[in-house]
Amino acid sequence: MQRRLALVDCNNFYVSCERVFRPDLIGQPVAVLSNNDGCVVARSQEVKDLGIKMGVPLFQIRHLVDQHDIRLFSSNYALYADMSSRVMATLEEFAPSLEVYSIDEAFLDLSGVYPCQQNPIAYGQRIKQAVFRATGIPVSVGLGPTKTLAKLANFAAKKWKKTGGVLDLSDPVRREKLMKIVPVGEVWGIGRKIAARLEQLGINSVWDLASQPPERIQAQFSVVVSRTVLELNGISCLELEEIAPNKQQIVCSRSFSRKLTAYRELSAALAEFGSRAAEKLRKQRSVTGCITVFIRTNPFNPNEPQYQRAASAKLDAGTQDSRVIVATANRLLEAIYKPGYGYKKAGVQLSAIQPATAPAQLDLFDLADSDLPAENRELMQAMDRINRRYPKAIALAATGIDKSWKPKAERISKRYTTDWKELVIVK
Repeated sequence: MQRRLALVDCNNFYVSCERVFRPDLIGQPVAVLSNNDGCVVARSQEVKDLGIKMGVPLFQIRHLVDQHDIRLFSSNYALYADMSSRVMATLEEFAPSLEVYSIDEAFLDLSGVYPCQQNPIAYGQRIKQAVFRATGIPVSVGLGPTKTLAKLANFAAKKWKKTGGVLDLSDPVRREKLMKIVPVGEVWGIGRKIAARLEQLGINSVWDLASQPPERIQAQFSVVVSRTVLELNGISCLELEEIAPNKQQIVCSRSFSRKLTAYRELSAALAEFGSRAAEKLRKQRSVTGCITVFIRTNPFNPNEPQYQRAASAKLDAGTQDSRVIVATANRLLEAIYKPGYGYKKAGVQLSAIQPATAPAQLDLFDLADSDLPAENRELMQAMDRINRRYPKAIALAATGIDKSWKPKAERISKRYTTDWKELVIVK
């Protein structure tokens, strides 16, 4: 039995979420902006057709926004996360195994699924129609015997409309035909630098790469790229990961809506970032053994004095206690803060992460840091339970009351699906 995987990818996901509740935006140029409304992070096809690139700062395209009446939105992650969970729930009905690859993509293992064996394209169309009917989100479906080929099929399904949004690359003849016209840089896992090196060797198309001996590619690049060659030839090297692995690093950082100059304000912001990072750590049932803090001024403003520093602290024992993480972050800030600068961004990073059940490896002669709060996991669990039921009901006093530094979100849409007060009203 031939293995058959599918990659289902939402089309222009953030923009599509906005359009579900604002059908008047269909056919209009729409873009979604990053935190602080700084850069473009999602574009409708109409915006792409104007030549606006992903990640471009808003101020650089202001003239195009005005000229073409581009509708702008701040990122609404509460809405996008909820819509994503609805899409994934719909996809689970079509496959015995599913890997949620990102907020808008999932791999499905369709091997042995009878309707798919009979007619893969028709089954892909069924998936596409079911997701749209359940959520209003358009998706594209790529099928193939490996993850890399499913990704490539999805790329082609999106690019060429005559595919109807569904393409199967199980047939080697069709595969070769497509690979010969797609640039090597479009292959999943081939970044810009590797693509440039490949092109220097005369490997310009996907077919050129697939035709290389894996041993040669491994010798000149890495085992990862050689696996890509095998995957392009239908030899599966990447398994489906139904359970997402725990993160080995957690970073919580933001650009501020205004420059922060006072130590007190930076300290409050870092306390908030540390609290949020600790919540994520507890959610995956882990502890951290190293905390890093960084602060920086705005590097894009050459007329102002520039300063950036980072500092790290290795903990005697792993912790998931918000109070320990925030107190340590505050100590690190004391060491790197300098007055007289306007700080634009700061963040907290947790590393040396391990399972909370792992035994602590204390040195016999280590002494506990008596100035830090004692680890209290029951207290943190109680805090998390309350905040899940009543969002943001409990916070550490260190996070402060004044949140005017928070990123701007002046164009944010309503939380249509997660807040009773913001439900859509049908007249």
